[in-house]
Amino acid sequence: MSMAHLRWGTDALSLLISLDPAGPARLLAAGEVASLPDPVHEPERCARFAHRALPLVEIQTTDGGRLGTSGKRHVDGAVSRGLRCTGHDEHDAPGVRTLRVHMADEDSGLRATAVYTLREDAPVLHAEAYVENAGERPVTLEYVSSLALSNLARHLPDGERWADGLSLRLAANPWSGEFRWSRATLAERGLYDVGMVPYGQTGSKNRIAVTSTGSWSSSEYLPMGCLEESTSEARWGSPRTKSGGGRALLWQIEHNGSWHAELADRFDDVYLTLSGPTDREHQWRRRLAPGESFRTVPVTVAIVPEGGFETALAALTTHRRATRRPHPDHEQLPIVFNDFMNSLMGEPSTKALLPLVDAAAAAGAEYFCIDAGWYDTEPPGTVGPGGVPGWWDAVGEWQESAARFPGGLGEVLDHIRTSGMVPGLWLEPEVVGSRSPVAAALPDEAFFRRGGVRVAEWGRHQLDLRHPAARAHLDTVVDRLVRDYGVGYLKLDYNIDIGAGTDGPDGTDSPGDGLLGHNRAYLDWLDGVLDRHPALVLESCAAGGSRTDHAILSRLPVHSVTDQQDFRLLPAIAAAAPTAVTPEQGAIWAYPLPEHTDAELGMVMVSAMLGRVHLSGRPDLLTQDQMAIVCEALATYKTYRHLLPTACPRWPLGLPGWRDGWLALALTTRDDMTLLALWRRDGAPETVHVPLPWADGDDRPRVLFEAGVRATLDWDECGRALRVGLSGERSAVLIALDSAARY
Repeated sequence: MSMAHLRWGTDALSLLISLDPAGPARLLAAGEVASLPDPVHEPERCARFAHRALPLVEIQTTDGGRLGTSGKRHVDGAVSRGLRCTGHDEHDAPGVRTLRVHMADEDSGLRATAVYTLREDAPVLHAEAYVENAGERPVTLEYVSSLALSNLARHLPDGERWADGLSLRLAANPWSGEFRWSRATLAERGLYDVGMVPYGQTGSKNRIAVTSTGSWSSSEYLPMGCLEESTSEARWGSPRTKSGGGRALLWQIEHNGSWHAELADRFDDVYLTLSGPTDREHQWRRRLAPGESFRTVPVTVAIVPEGGFETALAALTTHRRATRRPHPDHEQLPIVFNDFMNSLMGEPSTKALLPLVDAAAAAGAEYFCIDAGWYDTEPPGTVGPGGVPGWWDAVGEWQESAARFPGGLGEVLDHIRTSGMVPGLWLEPEVVGSRSPVAAALPDEAFFRRGGVRVAEWGRHQLDLRHPAARAHLDTVVDRLVRDYGVGYLKLDYNIDIGAGTDGPDGTDSPGDGLLGHNRAYLDWLDGVLDRHPALVLESCAAGGSRTDHAILSRLPVHSVTDQQDFRLLPAIAAAAPTAVTPEQGAIWAYPLPEHTDAELGMVMVSAMLGRVHLSGRPDLLTQDQMAIVCEALATYKTYRHLLPTACPRWPLGLPGWRDGWLALALTTRDDMTLLALWRRDGAPETVHVPLPWADGDDRPRVLFEAGVRATLDWDECGRALRVGLSGERSAVLIALDSAARY
């Protein structure tokens, strides 16, 4: 029987899929239409692609394992090889196309469906897979891919080796140092052409693997990566990203728990597989009884023929905005004051808060969130059993502290309202302290357990939101806070990583599958809260940016990107945040303190002014002149913040290095304005050359905000570059570049 091919997609991105009646369906290529091989006129080329391509869904089972390979790779599953295409169907809705390809394995009884979704005019593919047990005996899954892409080196020039011709970007995401992107060739990351394919082998057997285990989805790496054509700069190991570039594939795994990405060689080409938890890496197994099914975590890839990382990220940013839950906060971008960072630091009280409320209102804040400690009944500095801080292992009831608020918490919340701001509270909903009465009141089955024992981490237990008692408890807490206190903002924090997971109420789940079930239940709980309280603003936080993933960001309108307290280090995080968080969602701390110089206050404020401003610090202790700087920054922000929800990020000096002297972040708006933030840090030269190739020659730069030092601007309209000078270190400036006709 001859092989059939399906060419499907849009003008922006198309897929070529082989529908082999004697083998599994395979995704041969993805990209712009002109780059796909023609099955009619290029049958030999298509055959080569099919030989190297993986099945649409890679599946490994306990009793099937893999065939023709060994090592740690998650490819060549025996079940995958046994899949046969049973048909496909397409569905078109306004602006969205969906393809489902159905397959079945007669021996195992498993049926698999690969689901692909494309939006018109965006080179972005969304993918997930379903596996159903249609047989008569149970089957235990150990790995299922969400997406498998092959033939990724096909565009390299003849004679260029994929090990040197392709580079991989990954983003380490350490606490308080988030979004640390680096780039290296595949060879530099340890993947080489070992020359064994001519001897009948598939390739090198090793891989580049990036994995996150546990309930913090991004505590080590962002669930993202970018494969792109190498440049001479990349081959020399530079981590920098310049404007422009060639072909690029940028992915994100849209899951709030464990995930896995794998990139390796196969038959002289390169493949990428993306998935949620696995057996080998995450203690995940799913036993499917006859009639049961499993859905993978969703993933998304942006594929662009030119423009490199920045162009791919622009496409992915569009996808993020198109696939998140609508919320008024996305358009309003209110300024939030939060009393934690370099301020009260978890010790709120009526006495401490009232002057902060007045100062925040005077500065221009529109929300005021009381952070951790409002429920704490123990004296400051108390240390509990095992050295645990006083309230850390006692949380869970979320009742106000009479000692901290002798006139009641309502007194402070009312003062926030009368000051013209919306009140908010900090909450850590998923944990219950071991000393909390809630820990005794809820059944064991409402918590994570392993081997029948409640899991403990730093004096806390983890709620399992699959259990109705756990969910009812949290619903009661949130509804009470909204009803009784009238809060319009809840900061949802999460400060433990509970590990591999839970084996469930009867001990039969694998820990990884228990965690996956809870992850999905948590997202469902968030949806339920917002369904009941659609105007409530929910902020995502997890020890800073330890849960930066699209599963969370697609639901919650605000995301706290970091816990960094040093204003000199914060710019490197703020400038890189839009790689993972849209500007209108990324909350950046602005914490003015009386010891700051005017120039330092300018740096503090500029760091937040191309994202969401989260004001903190001690505005109540500032001098009149210092307060004027803060007020000017916030008033300026309010003049352009309406542009951020459609703005696209760019990095004219490259993605920020941790110790770079000059840093730059640009946002280009829908009406062709460029907003440019520049930071000069310790040791940097006085001037910097900033290429802005996208700008119009008629554009003119102007300072929107500066403090302490005056910026000098020299615009080269022919070279499309701006030379900026700042006479002092630890200073910053916010610049607008737009048409002279606007003046």
